[in-house]
Amino acid sequence: MPPPSDIVKVAIEWPGAFPKLMEIDQKKPLSAIIKEVCEGWSLGNHENFALQNADSTNFYITEKNRNDIKNGSILRLTTSPSQMAGQLHERIQSSSMDAKLEALKDLANSSRDVTFAQEFINLDGISLLTQMVESGTDFGDLLSFTLTAFVELMDHGIVSWDTFSVAFIKKIAGYVNKSAMDTAVLQRSLAILESMVLNSQDLYQKVAQEITIGQLIPHLQGTDQDIQTYTIAVINALFLKAPEDKRQEMAHILAQKQLRSIILSNVIRSPKPINDEMAHQLYVLQVLTFNLLEDRMMTKMDPQDQAQRDIIFELRRIAFDVECEPNNSGSIEKRKSMYTRDYKKLGFINHVNPAMDFTQIPPGMLALDNMLYFARHHQDAYIRIVLENSSREDKHECPFGRSSIELTKMLCEILKVGELPSENCHDFHPMFFTHDRSFEEFFCICIQLLNKTWKEMRATSEDFNKVMQVVREQIMRALTQKPNSLDQLKSRLQNLSYTEILKIRQSERMNQEDFQSRPILELREKIQPEIMELIKQQRLNRLCDGTCFRKISSRRRQDKFWYCRLSPNHKVLHYGDLEESPQGEVPHDSLQEKLPVADMKAVVTGKDCPHMKEKGSLKQNKEVQELAFSVLYESDEYLNFIAPDKHEYCVWTDGLNALLGKEMTSDFTKSDMDTLLSMEMKLRLLDLENIQIPEAPPPIPKEPSNYDFHPYGS
Repeated sequence: MPPPSDIVKVAIEWPGAFPKLMEIDQKKPLSAIIKEVCEGWSLGNHENFALQNADSTNFYITEKNRNDIKNGSILRLTTSPSQMAGQLHERIQSSSMDAKLEALKDLANSSRDVTFAQEFINLDGISLLTQMVESGTDFGDLLSFTLTAFVELMDHGIVSWDTFSVAFIKKIAGYVNKSAMDTAVLQRSLAILESMVLNSQDLYQKVAQEITIGQLIPHLQGTDQDIQTYTIAVINALFLKAPEDKRQEMAHILAQKQLRSIILSNVIRSPKPINDEMAHQLYVLQVLTFNLLEDRMMTKMDPQDQAQRDIIFELRRIAFDVECEPNNSGSIEKRKSMYTRDYKKLGFINHVNPAMDFTQIPPGMLALDNMLYFARHHQDAYIRIVLENSSREDKHECPFGRSSIELTKMLCEILKVGELPSENCHDFHPMFFTHDRSFEEFFCICIQLLNKTWKEMRATSEDFNKVMQVVREQIMRALTQKPNSLDQLKSRLQNLSYTEILKIRQSERMNQEDFQSRPILELREKIQPEIMELIKQQRLNRLCDGTCFRKISSRRRQDKFWYCRLSPNHKVLHYGDLEESPQGEVPHDSLQEKLPVADMKAVVTGKDCPHMKEKGSLKQNKEVQELAFSVLYESDEYLNFIAPDKHEYCVWTDGLNALLGKEMTSDFTKSDMDTLLSMEMKLRLLDLENIQIPEAPPPIPKEPSNYDFHPYGS
């Protein structure tokens, strides 16, 4: 009979004593359980004791988290949080440097636990740590562990960040500004500055006065990715909390300091892989940079503003190579007619007054900025697009003006311009760090793509929205491949032509939409056992062919081999040692050892294998561990394998499990099942191509009133 759900079986440790196995009744108060444990070891003053997890966390067991205790857990009887906090509060003030260092190490470790943290904070422990920092007497490891403990305590959100003095901020900022500083101290100092800026507007002002971007830049030019990550996090925090009127100014400073190119060369193109936290900080910086476009995106054009109207004149001048005519040249009607004709060729919706096209927000003036950038920096492409479309029939021309406005709006939606960065997103794009005007360059590539797709679709003005949908899909698919540069983006988009998009859509529809209807799912379920049997036969046939395995001795020599194969009747495993790796199959009679399949009990893999538990068998080598498997036979005898590669590992573990009548669970089986099942489904449904399959079967007609179906009547 299973134990009651409220009873948990655990082991409890106490230094110098054998662990005690006991059952904890979760309905009893925790204090009563601690008292019972203390009495078992003849310990008085049970209120001075507590239980904690005997793992790497060492977190205290409380009434709140006690339900997390699982059967088989190992707990430790230890000093209560209040007692521990009092002892550490006293020890970190020791006059002995060695004793103080040990106390700070213990404090940094214990402060991760919120139960302890609350008790230490109640003793005004945070003030004690800040005074130690402000005094400036500690350095090296002493300072490092002091700051670590401070960060851990503050992370619990118990104490407000607004309580810290300017002297403390200056001290922390000073550690960041020093050119040669202990790595651990620098890392903690950057973390503290980031938290200060993000959690208090008042502290933002104080930190911004102490830290300049120029002082942070050198930390990005080192090789420590953690320091680089924390540095970008501080820059992001300053950027995020800066008042709106200061953000453009800060962006200008970042541009002057070449932040983008420094990040590109020292972080993104560093030989070290980018970890998740760094990817998140780069994503935040990318979002904050693009959010600077929000002001222009939400600014309507003023049709009366001559400076803004001059931009439209400039677009006309570059496209048609005309100089602005003096006022006395020709009649007003003639000039208006000429302007209207040219604005129509430029693809504006309002040919008479194109300024009205830019009153829609978004994208507002940002669209006009993009068009001018394209016309000035990619002049040949701009002129080609405008002239190419102005020479087509009216209904087939791709309107440059309207396209640019809609494309700018689309790119702002794709890049989420104006939205705050997500806390868990890591979706940064390396290509946006390769150019100072990356958004404008992105637009220039995409407007040329739009014109190309328009031609491939042979679109007319009625197809405008369809073209925009295809272009959005092309851009989104190219972005998911994370191109490293804008040139690579161009290349990816070249390969995503309209024809290719149609193929992808058809393939996905076949694999997703059509295969989700109930009749198809029923057919799939019916076919699946046949496919699984086919895979099983293939695995067993491969076992009959046999495989050469390597032997790894305690000296790590890998020049000895053994061979194993299944008999054709699937009843015996034949195996034996070889002098060298064979060139072909090894016959049964040359393999001396036999293991009847009937004697096999189980297959174990990875770290559960006995040869992965032995001292001399490379148990630290993860790659070897992932290729290890063993066959258990008789009582405790094992036949141990190390596969030559992942493919053979999957084949053999699948085959052995099939012999035992168990499920084949390898990645290889899943892949084979998906491939073969998809292929079989497509073959069986070939005759139904382009025929809509109903969700439910058609109704059966009612029975006829009689069955007199004589062809010629009576």
